[in-house]
Amino acid sequence: MDWRDEGVILAMRPHGETAAIIEVLTAGHGRHAGVVRGGASRRMAPVLQPGTGVRLDWRARLDEHLGVFTVEPVQSRAHLLEDRLALAGLLSACALLRAALPEREPHPGLWSETLTLLDALGAEGWTAIYLRWELRLLEELGFGLDLTACAVTGAREGLAYVSPRTGRAVTRAAAGDWADRLLPLPPTLAGTGPMDAGDLAQGLRLTGHFLDRGLRPILQDRPLPEARSRLVDLIARQA
Repeated sequence: MDWRDEGVILAMRPHGETAAIIEVLTAGHGRHAGVVRGGASRRMAPVLQPGTGVRLDWRARLDEHLGVFTVEPVQSRAHLLEDRLALAGLLSACALLRAALPEREPHPGLWSETLTLLDALGAEGWTAIYLRWELRLLEELGFGLDLTACAVTGAREGLAYVSPRTGRAVTRAAAGDWADRLLPLPPTLAGTGPMDAGDLAQGLRLTGHFLDRGLRPILQDRPLPEARSRLVDLIARQA
């Protein structure tokens, strides 16, 4: 069994004395793991870091085996080491992909949007792209939010809240006395303004609620990855 694909490294861990096991998000084969011979060496270990774009050859005797990767680095993102917030965004995205996606199941739409996010990290406005990437991840997992119209009245203007149970938007008028039981909807996600630090923090609390609820069974009742919590904490300090 063998295939060739492009991918982004999500994680690496040593395997034996000189090898490493990497997890990658690939264009055509989803999240996939494999052994890299010599991957723990001084030459290869710096290459096999989260966010690195690679070309991959995978070979195994049987399809269900772990298999062996031959890796060709294509795009380094080592420059993010100098940007604490952007690095936190990279590690959060990689950790969520590892936690959320089943192995070997292609997600071409998410693959494309993940590349867009990784290429934007550190540039102006990248945090807004990250928030929308989390919304896209929720859609991919089947937990997508409906922020287009009010669940009660059908109105498309004045959206201010989201039901924590259904993920549907609600207007301020329709919320009434139930407002304190709903999740605030940042104006930027309702399409009524640019995103500032407060909107971003509020938006991450919103996506975090639904990611936590959706992934709890997969994570065996553990919380979301610590890498995401670190990103949220850094952003909250700026709000």
